[in-house]
Amino acid sequence: MLTARTAIIGGGLSGLYAAYLLEQRGIRDYVLLEARGALGGRIVSVSPKARTGEQRASDQYDLGATWFWPALQPDLQVLVDELGLQTFAQQEEGDMLLERSATHAPVRVDGYRSTPASRRLVGGMGALVDSLHQRLTANRLMTHCHVKRVRYLDDCVEVEADGPHGRELMHRVAHVLLAVPPRLAAGTIVFEPALPDALAGPWKHSATWMAPHAKYLAVFDRPFWREHGLSGEARSAVGPMTEIHDASALACHGALFGFLGIPAPVRREIPEEALRALCRAQLVRLFGRSASSPRVDYLKDWARDPYTAVAADQNVGFHQMLRLPSSAASGVWRDRLTGIASEWSPEFSGYVAGALDAARRAVAALTSGNTARSLWH
Repeated sequence: MLTARTAIIGGGLSGLYAAYLLEQRGIRDYVLLEARGALGGRIVSVSPKARTGEQRASDQYDLGATWFWPALQPDLQVLVDELGLQTFAQQEEGDMLLERSATHAPVRVDGYRSTPASRRLVGGMGALVDSLHQRLTANRLMTHCHVKRVRYLDDCVEVEADGPHGRELMHRVAHVLLAVPPRLAAGTIVFEPALPDALAGPWKHSATWMAPHAKYLAVFDRPFWREHGLSGEARSAVGPMTEIHDASALACHGALFGFLGIPAPVRREIPEEALRALCRAQLVRLFGRSASSPRVDYLKDWARDPYTAVAADQNVGFHQMLRLPSSAASGVWRDRLTGIASEWSPEFSGYVAGALDAARRAVAALTSGNTARSLWH
């Protein structure tokens, strides 16, 4: 007996958007299982409190996905408008800094504007997650549920998970939507019977977007670098950060973030506070003494996130550019299992827009034709 028609494994953007699309079609017979304690996946927005104790919804900063490009990703802009979210342009006005060696001072060079222009969401990318979450049926969404086994039975698929407080959960469904990275799914979920080689091989070798990387964020009382004609952008051959950007929220405190150039295996040997101290020292080298005392700073090492990265993600690999198979062409898993995380998008693999694209394609296939008749009737 089925407990739901569809199981969505993963509560990141692709999983939430798939649930949103199902509910738009009047379908609430699904369950979404997220291993983390919160929804969002690789979208994480933090909200430091103001010194007055007040906290503004717009005062949020991204530790994961940050930008999107409306000119290239119009469907994402349509969803942003549909949800009533506001956007603003990424700050790029002013000069950029280059740090070529440890023995030479940073130099100013002309800044440049990205083409096409990148934009950010007021409230961070987390605003997109929160807005979708608020529109979904609450009892369909389950956090602290780590899926460990997906088993094909004659008339359904059995999804086994470790739930909250160590309680084992079991769902029997007609179809599974995999909203976790392909490599993570292939490496951490036991499929019975095993996935066909045509799926398992490409999934295991598909690099998880941004999984090897770490991101440092520092929040200041004001974007003081702009007072000196600087954009907040910097490139460094010294490190620890190789690429730095203005991360200020709209009409709020100033902020800078950077991607660390230290390989993940090396980062594991350095205490987090030591890494953060190195990042703060680099900001002082680049932007002066005003950068020495951020009101708060963060370090998010995605390579150490067990629900994002596996051992194969510890080193930077090539981004998946070829179309990745999202479902089996034949065998028992055909019409039973579909990958919908961003890496499965043929157009925007790895990007926020890719999560929407992959989910939209899968839900469209589920709710049309012969597959729909077998699932929903």
